[in-house]
Amino acid sequence: MAGGIRKSVLIPVAIFLLVGGVLFSVAAGGREVSGEGYLDRPLPEFAQPPLIGDERGLSALDIRGEVALINVFASWCAVCLSEHPMLMRLAAEEGVPLYGLNWKDRPGAGRRFLDRHGDPYVATGEDAAGRLGAQLAVTGVPETYLVDAEGRIRYRHVGALTERVWQEVLRPLIRDLERPS
Repeated sequence: MAGGIRKSVLIPVAIFLLVGGVLFSVAAGGREVSGEGYLDRPLPEFAQPPLIGDERGLSALDIRGEVALINVFASWCAVCLSEHPMLMRLAAEEGVPLYGLNWKDRPGAGRRFLDRHGDPYVATGEDAAGRLGAQLAVTGVPETYLVDAEGRIRYRHVGALTERVWQEVLRPLIRDLERPS
């Protein structure tokens, strides 16, 4: 009987630890991937509607002609909230155009999130059904895409943008893309 009790306690504890480890890894940015499969892929043609209360949505044409970042976020995403101060800093201090894609969120929730925490985006599109996210191969939020001036995806970062990711990965890539050929 004692062996049965131990197993009945150990299995839920093991499952809890496994799930907790996965969630911690995701929250810490552990979903980071190199984006190699996404390099040099053209940004799909799209025209996303605006967030409720906004006049302007987001289209592929908005992004062409400049090196820019597209950040995929959702109001329900705790990691997006932890990443948000970094996005606000990038928008205020770094001069890189940052566009938002509100992914699989409730109507109005994206606008409320940005009103509450600040809006770092030049423009934001709504992707409630996740169709554009599917074209971009979004696996979850947050994800950020670096797009060159010709509208090609040059890098994909899965997970929260951190100062380290900015300094070691994105900033050098952006500088290379902005150099005259």
